[in-house]
Amino acid sequence: MSSAAADKTDRRKRCFWAQTDPLLRAYHDEEWGVPLHEDQRWYEKLLLDGAQAGLSWLTILRKREGYRQAFAGFDPARVARFTAADATRLMGDAGIVRNRLKIQSAITNARAFLALAEAEGSFDAWIWRFVGGRPVRGTSRTRADVLARTPLSDALSRELKTRGFTFVGSTIVYAFMQASGLVNDHLIGCFRRAEVQRLGTP
Repeated sequence: MSSAAADKTDRRKRCFWAQTDPLLRAYHDEEWGVPLHEDQRWYEKLLLDGAQAGLSWLTILRKREGYRQAFAGFDPARVARFTAADATRLMGDAGIVRNRLKIQSAITNARAFLALAEAEGSFDAWIWRFVGGRPVRGTSRTRADVLARTPLSDALSRELKTRGFTFVGSTIVYAFMQASGLVNDHLIGCFRRAEVQRLGTP
């Protein structure tokens, strides 16, 4: 069966934002909200969510492989060694969003990420403490219910800024929390909600 035909027969209920594009649908069905536990994946999420600021997530998804190539496979140790010359070089890379502040942020955040991981044992161990070691369960039923930020994202944003991170405002951080599984914000009724919740249960 072709992918187009499969799409027509797949009538499972999804979150509203995943219904308009095959790339978004695949990301929703396979990745969004799945709890992360690998530091390199955490850095990837931080980098991509910072890059998204002011743009659509679909734009970033389409450039994801460009980012992977440009930023050393999302290896924070390698990115932390990038120089001003590297930042200038990346401004000419059409595979990413060519925004100097965002490029510099990716480098700055790699250094802050490594410092935090060294101080806390791992970024993963540190960040899961913010939610008591298991995902917060969202309560949204419709698009109108979806939050842009919460007191928890406010607190995490403040802490990340204190640790030297940039492009980590509360709205960006909440999107990061949703994507990485710190919050299970699949809408009530979405077929992935229960599946993701089971993944986050110790």
